[in-house]
Amino acid sequence: MRHNRSLAALLRAGRYGAARRLFDALPARSVVTWNSLLAGLARRPDARAAREFFDAMPVRDAVSWNTLLAAYSASPHPDHLAAARRLFDEMPQRDVVTWNTLLGAYARRGLMDEARRLFDEMPQRNAASWNTMVTGFFAAGQVVKALDVFDAMPAKDSASLSTMVSGFTKNGMLHEAEELLTKRLSVTDMDKAVDAYNTLIVAYGQAGRFSDAKRLFDMIPKGQYQHNMLKRKGFERNVVSWNSMMICYIKAGDVCSARALFNEMPDKDLVSWNTMISGYTQASDMKEAEKLFWEMPDPDTVSWNLIIQGFMQKGEAEHARGFFDRMPERGTISWNTMISGYEKNGNYISSVKLFSKMLEVGEIPDRHTFSSVLAACASIPMLGLGAQIHQLVEKSFVPDTAISNALITMYSRCGALNDAEAIFKQMHTKKDLVSWNALIGCYEHHGRATKALQLFKEMRRAKVMPTHITFVSLLSACVNAGLVSEGRMVFDTMVHEYGIVARIEHYAALVNLIGRHGQLDDALEVINSMPMAPDRSVWGAFLGACTAKKNEPLAQMAAKELSTINPDSSAPYVLIHNLHAHEGKWGSAAVVREEMERQGVYKQPGYSWIDLEGKMHVFISGDTWHPNAQEIFSVLEGVDRTCRDWS
Repeated sequence: MRHNRSLAALLRAGRYGAARRLFDALPARSVVTWNSLLAGLARRPDARAAREFFDAMPVRDAVSWNTLLAAYSASPHPDHLAAARRLFDEMPQRDVVTWNTLLGAYARRGLMDEARRLFDEMPQRNAASWNTMVTGFFAAGQVVKALDVFDAMPAKDSASLSTMVSGFTKNGMLHEAEELLTKRLSVTDMDKAVDAYNTLIVAYGQAGRFSDAKRLFDMIPKGQYQHNMLKRKGFERNVVSWNSMMICYIKAGDVCSARALFNEMPDKDLVSWNTMISGYTQASDMKEAEKLFWEMPDPDTVSWNLIIQGFMQKGEAEHARGFFDRMPERGTISWNTMISGYEKNGNYISSVKLFSKMLEVGEIPDRHTFSSVLAACASIPMLGLGAQIHQLVEKSFVPDTAISNALITMYSRCGALNDAEAIFKQMHTKKDLVSWNALIGCYEHHGRATKALQLFKEMRRAKVMPTHITFVSLLSACVNAGLVSEGRMVFDTMVHEYGIVARIEHYAALVNLIGRHGQLDDALEVINSMPMAPDRSVWGAFLGACTAKKNEPLAQMAAKELSTINPDSSAPYVLIHNLHAHEGKWGSAAVVREEMERQGVYKQPGYSWIDLEGKMHVFISGDTWHPNAQEIFSVLEGVDRTCRDWS
């Protein structure tokens, strides 16, 4: 018995390898021991391992047969339903669990004719049998048949009522669900109806019908709560009723009403506390969230994760890290929340470092972990680490679409164009819109405008609907390559063929494209015809084009507009200064610099970085603080002398 309990604990934790090693080492095994490991194998996606183990069992009982039948019934493999039927026919004895298992397999697959025939053959039915038929008919959209089965039920339990309400709501029939509860139930059925009422309260909340949810909640009597969470009898509110209504208030953004309800609750469970904390984090009220957290009698991992996520959403990464470090127990979600939070807050180095620590302590990353850390590698960028993570992904599982998209972006931003293309080609039919946008963006990033336009043609042939992001990348690619006519055609395609309303970033790219080609009047006409007020990106693009073409009057006008929108920006001053300096107007250039100083505007120095042997080296314009600065400058001077000698 002790060995069986240990085996069951390992299987509950998902440690199948350790469970198998313990099983093989046991000096004696009962049928319970065999069934425990069989149940663990049956929960895995592939039923074949369970079948092989079943065939090796020296003794089998009804539990053994039902466990394997459940594995086949739940398997997504197309051949396993037929295998389930064969096993059912071979079984030496069948109980109601056996029949219900096969019945559920038919119903889940929408095979309601087969399910009905099996149901009619059943020698004995229980409430689960009837509920399975109701659920199946609702899922198949056969509402009338579901209602007929419900009416024919000899006895209804709370699950029956909840099944009906859930079926109605999933078919968009909330009025019918309420009619069932308020007009069609007998007095004896009402005693079991509170769970169904709770289901409908949640459905009203999800549909945004919060007043209906509150009306239904008020119809449930408060009752006399018994402490220690003892089971309540009769039709009265339970803790789920209160939690469901709180969730509705929070979804409506009414945290005050949710808190009032929370304070009124006679008893609270973990869900109550976590729901309220979640409401405060969604409202960015971390002061109240943290206060409530410390009042909790026994916070669980979800509570800690909510607080960490809330602080990360507010950009308070250090506060979030403080909670993370104090957690008594961390799960994968906890690590992911921190790693993703660092990445979204632009703290890419901390994201990567925490990922490394996650691996050091033996925590197993999942797909969400990899997506976040790949995004961090793409933003730094760190090609070496990104490539190592790619290898780790392939060893862990088959990359899904989201991971593949993250890899394309990472390789693109790290300069590995060929690797990005290879990932895209390997995706075959798994490509989604993000995949196409990622590679188009990759070509734009690398100045491959022709390839970006060619890929867009392939995207159209594949009948993938582009978005505004697609066209931003295409227009930017045309800007970088000076493809004016192609860029105009892209803009027209977006507006007239796909009906996408041009955004400010599309206009900025179009102005940049036309202006840098020397068509400044046309660019100004685009600005004047915009349906929205031009922002700094539009005037900045126009100013850049004017200075590039040395048109001082238009440049002065654009600089004035840009300074009005963003008075702290140094860009208009620097561009006008450089325009004067290039034309030898040093007096005018000096006036611009004096005005810049008088306004208290300062130019931020430019910087660059390089990832060398796993270490990030950052260089700021005019900086001499790098430990190898003298050696670097010496090499650069040597290169400069060599270039002069060659010229």
